Amino acid sequence: MADKLTSEEIRPDTPVQRQQSLARVQAMPWLIVIVLLAAVAFLTWRAYFYSEEGDPVGSAMLAFEKQNSLNVFSSRFEVVAESEDARGVLGIDLLKSRQATILPATVTYTLDLSHVGRDSFAWDAANETLDVVLPALKISRPNLDEAAAREFTDGNWVTAGAQRALSKNNSLQAERKAAAFAKNPQVLALARQAAKEAVSQNLAIPMQVAGYGDVKVRVRFEGEKQS
Repeated sequence: MADKLTSEEIRPDTPVQRQQSLARVQAMPWLIVIVLLAAVAFLTWRAYFYSEEGDPVGSAMLAFEKQNSLNVFSSRFEVVAESEDARGVLGIDLLKSRQATILPATVTYTLDLSHVGRDSFAWDAANETLDVVLPALKISRPNLDEAAAREFTDGNWVTAGAQRALSKNNSLQAERKAAAFAKNPQVLALARQAAKEAVSQNLAIPMQVAGYGDVKVRVRFEGEKQS
């Protein structure tokens, strides 16, 4: 005849077993949170910092892919324009007027990064140096600050029509002069230097994050000799 089961043997679970089961239930949400955090961290690393091992050029290009263009320099200056206006009857100029205008203008210099491809980069592993060749800077159309213009008008009687004509002509002159000034070699040199510094800074940090250490970045423009 089989031995009788004691009351402890038929008890569904003991206090220790119930505590263990409760601990497992309480631990499950934390495990899910940890898994989710790990997944988010991996996806973030993959999206922003991952590059093929041993491909520093790929890491550099990844930094450029996040932005299509880069404003590297802005120049604000004043241009002076002067116009004359004559109005009369039967070919006789009876009303003559003259106006000089001083107009503030702003020009922005931009790098078109969509034209920077893999052939724009060269990696020197021995010296841990990344060479970058940039396309020519794009110069924006001059932005004239008409509200801050200073006008000096001379004439015994300046009609409303003459005033409009003088102002319009001076604005056109100012835009042409500002566009010419923006291409001044000295101003362009400042803009190019700013572009080189901006690109070097934009590449050095991602390269360090990618694990390439303190990389030296050398930047030059197309047609420019490496210094």
